[in-house]
Amino acid sequence: MNKQSEIVVYGAEQICASCVGMPSSVETYEWLEAAIARKFPNQPFIMTYVDIFHPPTEDQEKVDFARRVVNEEFFYPVVTINGVVVGEGNPKLKSVYQQLEECGYES
Repeated sequence: MNKQSEIVVYGAEQICASCVGMPSSVETYEWLEAAIARKFPNQPFIMTYVDIFHPPTEDQEKVDFARRVVNEEFFYPVVTINGVVVGEGNPKLKSVYQQLEECGYES
């Protein structure tokens, strides 16, 4: 593994209209964090949650991406790994794991 990967979950408190009945963005964030830690133990990663309606103003990249989600380019929650979109709406663990393995993580 070359470096610590950053996994970002972009979402909102309100569930996406197309995603009714699915977990909230925060629940998705918590679920992913636990699943990744189990799958790739002792391999560090940075996990970040970004509220699309209140993104961190000190990180322009996250502000710009959050704006794209608000403008409905993606269904939220959207999951990115090192800037690569790996899931949206109802992200799949398989896609997340595959991208992390491409980044050098080993299960």
